[in-house]
Amino acid sequence: QPGKNFRLDGLRYGRIIIMTDADVDGAHIAALLMTYFYQQMPGLIESGRLFLAQPPLYRIAQGGEIAYALDDAHKDELIEKDFKGRGKIEISRFKGLGEMPPRQLKETTMSAASRRLLQVNLPGRDPEGADDRRRVDGLVNTLMGRKPELRFAYIRDHAAEVLEELDI
Repeated sequence: QPGKNFRLDGLRYGRIIIMTDADVDGAHIAALLMTYFYQQMPGLIESGRLFLAQPPLYRIAQGGEIAYALDDAHKDELIEKDFKGRGKIEISRFKGLGEMPPRQLKETTMSAASRRLLQVNLPGRDPEGADDRRRVDGLVNTLMGRKPELRFAYIRDHAAEVLEELDI
């Protein structure tokens, strides 16, 4: 049985923070890690101890002012609201966490005072959340399980929804 040796009272750390690059490869790695914790240590998620770091994808600078954007939409919003009409704007796109100087990595992703974290949550196993939890179990099995034909069918059946949101 997966996770049978996992004991919440035996944890040596208060939380686990998954930190990956802010691109599709990083998102895939984060999905794989969340699946591992979901399957092997669901109690970690149920107790609110699993988090995703939100590193920025862009650095926007103008004069002495610097801002960090999580994605394209956030970058456009910051440029429109905070940087519009005041001179030349410098925009840098990070290729990954390894490309960031240590000072920037600390400022944007490591420092508890300024980082952004998303808490990973699950529906409860109680009667109220049971149906939602079964849906989560089914979706994880479909997308991350051992049967590629289930993934293929899911992608085929939901491709139209995804195509509307793709930025290509």
